Amino acid sequence: MASSNSSSGTDVPPVLPSIPLSAEPARAADQSIGALARDVTTHVSSLIRSEVELAKAEVSSEVRKGLQGSVFFVTALVIALFSLFFFFFAVAEALALVLSPPIAFAITFGIMLLIAGLAGLLGYLRVRKIRKPERTISSLKESAQVFSGLGGAEAPERNGQHAAGAR
Repeated sequence: MASSNSSSGTDVPPVLPSIPLSAEPARAADQSIGALARDVTTHVSSLIRSEVELAKAEVSSEVRKGLQGSVFFVTALVIALFSLFFFFFAVAEALALVLSPPIAFAITFGIMLLIAGLAGLLGYLRVRKIRKPERTISSLKESAQVFSGLGGAEAPERNGQHAAGAR
């Protein structure tokens, strides 16, 4: 390994050039503005592509973590829903200590139906508030009109050019 010595006699490690991420073509000293602009555009495009790839990698990693975490939430929800059966059975048994068992279970059943009806009503009221995306629909209709207008405007010119060229 080569090492250079300074005037003081101490060993100084050689200066290493930086390592580029991609091979750079040899450049002439006098480049045109067009060539420089092309180089800038190429480098900016490469930078943007690499930033997008980095963002994809980070987002996919975070989404994967979120999905793994959601498995635990779904498991907890399923266990909680199955546990409601035991809760309502306990309520019915507690009422059975005071009332006759059939009446206690009927009251518990009525409470369960009331809670289910209330949850269904709240869900219906929430879903009823959902509106169609008016701005998106109008934007798509405008875009369709623009594109259909372009296609219709270009077709007669083409036919006219072909007819004129045939004469």
